[in-house]
Amino acid sequence: MLTLRRRGEYMANHLRATLESALRSRKLDSTLTSTLPPVASQDPSARAATGLPQVDAALQGGLRRGQVSEIVGTHSSGRTTVLLGLLAEATRRGEIVALIDACDRLDVASAVAAGVDLERVLWVRGQAGGSPVGVGSEAALERLVGRALKAAHLVLQAGGFGVVALDLADVSPADLRRLPATTWLRLQRAIEGSETVGLLLAPQPLGRSAAGVTLAMGATGAAARWAGDAARSRLLTGTAIAGRVVSPRLGADGQFALLSGMPGIDMAVMAEEASDVRRTARG
Repeated sequence: MLTLRRRGEYMANHLRATLESALRSRKLDSTLTSTLPPVASQDPSARAATGLPQVDAALQGGLRRGQVSEIVGTHSSGRTTVLLGLLAEATRRGEIVALIDACDRLDVASAVAAGVDLERVLWVRGQAGGSPVGVGSEAALERLVGRALKAAHLVLQAGGFGVVALDLADVSPADLRRLPATTWLRLQRAIEGSETVGLLLAPQPLGRSAAGVTLAMGATGAAARWAGDAARSRLLTGTAIAGRVVSPRLGADGQFALLSGMPGIDMAVMAEEASDVRRTARG
């Protein structure tokens, strides 16, 4: 009886180890409820750096691959700065990236200034609208957001992308709340286990996956940075932005602050202001 029991325990442990190995090979091990340390903490390739040192430090290396993360905040809160930083870093690594631009808001000059290699970008342009977009009817919601979601699923099914970003930042929160919760579950299932970083841009949190994070963006007290003394010759050089990482897996919210420059502006002259922004964010 004792021998049979030990043999049964051995078989159970062997099967468990085999299952964990199979899930780990497909990067699905984050769904396990075991006491094993997360693979992301052991394997740097499981994370994709954003190219922004302050953000990467708060993320403990970058965004998780095979997961859906999100960048949320109001207008001029720094959402696009982080997005372009991520796309630029991914294209520098030689990856192909996709941007599903639901409201057709990408400024190509800003993308180039951020270092994005446009030859490695699939840009799916949606329908331009107001700011923020008030969709209105169900048919209009389907045309704008429904088509963007379908495009995102098609891109994910094609595979081979390092980053797939779905930009819904200019869609009104009221319209986004009309979408069923299963919308984001299907998106999470489509990306789970892949080498792709899934990213949502929205005014409010939508539906990050279990191992994803939310980057909550917000301007600091004195966000605008200007050059020039005369009122008619002043030039907006950039904005000071701050944010925090919301993720139960990190144990605590990580905070970061950075400066967002306008295209063609040398950010080196604004280096001294970065320390002031960091102190504001910590406060």
